Amino acid sequence: MNIYTIGFTKKNAKTFFGHIKSANVSTLIDVRLNNVSQLAGFAKRDDLKFFLKELCGAEYLHAPSLAPTKVMLSNYKKGESSWEKYEDEFLNLMAQRNIEREFAKPLLEDSCLLCSEHEPHFCHRRLVVEYLNEHSNLDLKVTHLYD
Repeated sequence: MNIYTIGFTKKNAKTFFGHIKSANVSTLIDVRLNNVSQLAGFAKRDDLKFFLKELCGAEYLHAPSLAPTKVMLSNYKKGESSWEKYEDEFLNLMAQRNIEREFAKPLLEDSCLLCSEHEPHFCHRRLVVEYLNEHSNLDLKVTHLYD
């Protein structure tokens, strides 16, 4: 089953929505804690819903259960927590939340996980897909949309 991930930073709207449309994404799953920040530009919740539907024929879903806690994220961004510690804490949080029960095949098929990080290497969206592959029978084939 195909699943995609994308971050909105370092992308203009043309590139961002071009990736979504080219991948035939059916649902963009927003895994950010804060989806209304003025810093998000075209990726603010209400604008994103509109543009996804109009430009790509895709749906929008905010899924804060797939986001780290504010404290966890803040500690990592401030350098008070290493990536390894952040990763371990987030994997444990997903296990506590039993995300594999909440996110089943129909919702995830041809979906795209969205956060702010440009690349997936040090981003929780990559960890979400890896966790679901390990703790469910979904067999997600991930493509990270970035350039």
